[in-house]
Amino acid sequence: MKQWQHAPVHILDEAGTYMVTAGTYKKQHLFNTPEKIQILHDSLIEFALEAKWELQAWAIFSNHYHFIAISPDNPENLSSFISKLHMVTAKIINQVDRITGRKVWFQYWDSQITFQKSYLARLNYVHDNPVYHGLVNEAEKYPWCSALWFLKTADTAFQNTVRSFKTDHLKVIDDF
Repeated sequence: MKQWQHAPVHILDEAGTYMVTAGTYKKQHLFNTPEKIQILHDSLIEFALEAKWELQAWAIFSNHYHFIAISPDNPENLSSFISKLHMVTAKIINQVDRITGRKVWFQYWDSQITFQKSYLARLNYVHDNPVYHGLVNEAEKYPWCSALWFLKTADTAFQNTVRSFKTDHLKVIDDF
């Protein structure tokens, strides 16, 4: 009999657009200062660029993050990209907190987005996630998400299209 899978299965067999969510161990708020969240934010952007994952949206919080990105031609490097992100940020946070051996990250979930309407709804969801979590009234005011970048770089028609998509029926792991 096959053993029960204790972690999400990561099937990355074709290039495309993916949504990724990751959480800290036991949902602990370990990135609990602006400086710590900034470390995670900057590391995500740096390592995505290094791994050739083109970020479309992101939202970084004290105990989890979400991002949407277009994969390189071979998306199989997602696990090494996420592993490096988690390893480096865990090491830094543990150094900052002067704690050795603390487990920082739990796991991550990924899903390929294959329908345009799903993509647009998920873009809206990730951009607006700081509002969903009650951190700000306007996502553009939250410095560790892509909402302000989206406002500055996307044309108005596309912004309006993305904002028009409802997110209440999306199945996104976000019970943090």
